[in-house]
Amino acid sequence: MIEKTQLIATLLLSCADRKGLVAQISQFIFQRGGNILNLDEHVEKEENMFFTRVEWDTEEVKLNRHEFELEFTQLAEKFSADYKIFYSDKKHQAAIFVSKYEHCLQEILWLNSIGELEADIKLIVSNHPDLEPLAAQYKIPFHLIPVSQNKREAEAAELKLLIENEVDTVILARYMQVLSDECEREFPFKIINIHHSFLPAFIGANPYRQAYEKGVKIIGATSHYVTADLDEGPIIEQGVARISHKDSLKDLISKGRELERSVLAKAVKYHLANRVLPFGKKTIVFE
Repeated sequence: MIEKTQLIATLLLSCADRKGLVAQISQFIFQRGGNILNLDEHVEKEENMFFTRVEWDTEEVKLNRHEFELEFTQLAEKFSADYKIFYSDKKHQAAIFVSKYEHCLQEILWLNSIGELEADIKLIVSNHPDLEPLAAQYKIPFHLIPVSQNKREAEAAELKLLIENEVDTVILARYMQVLSDECEREFPFKIINIHHSFLPAFIGANPYRQAYEKGVKIIGATSHYVTADLDEGPIIEQGVARISHKDSLKDLISKGRELERSVLAKAVKYHLANRVLPFGKKTIVFE
């Protein structure tokens, strides 16, 4: 006998804090047949902001998705809330941008192949041909788009691919190009980057060399959403490793790559599982 796959709905919601929010949201779901499986909440007291993530089984919900969301919109409008509802039968549509370094790309592709991530990876875009064999190994379309001659044309080609493939998440897996402000404004997606330092330290190029020259005792990696401000988007995940005076620049780079792989993978996993709510320059991450 084949077990029926449980269809789970997930709500991410934020609004000004007020009494009774959890009760009203829970009651709304219950009254329409939803069985709540998980509920997490957080209040930022200084900003008086409320955040919640709710999961429920939809098996006994009598309304279809459109009807349910129309009715929920009426409730959300009472709170002036921002919200989105996701369903477990619809994976995020992802694209990965990469240059020559394979470690972050390899980690994402492997984790997705064994079911640790939940993404439909539609394509891989690169400004170099080096990693096309890796894309072929995982049977993912690879698109070579050089940017050395005309960056505007390259970004237009990238945007066209993303729209054609209905991509909603872009993963920059050590894509060694800075996206233009115009490009970021036009992208109707979430863009997740990995920066090879413990931000806000060592923003920009060559952070390992900057760290080495400063003689730091800890190096790090930071995964964040991309904004118009270079390396200053809301942080999703970070990791650190201790180093010493014995470590060379090459040692820092080697240790850093292990961090980059794990930090980016964890941030992507949180995002794909709909566990991240951006809030100004911060994020609320429901682990």
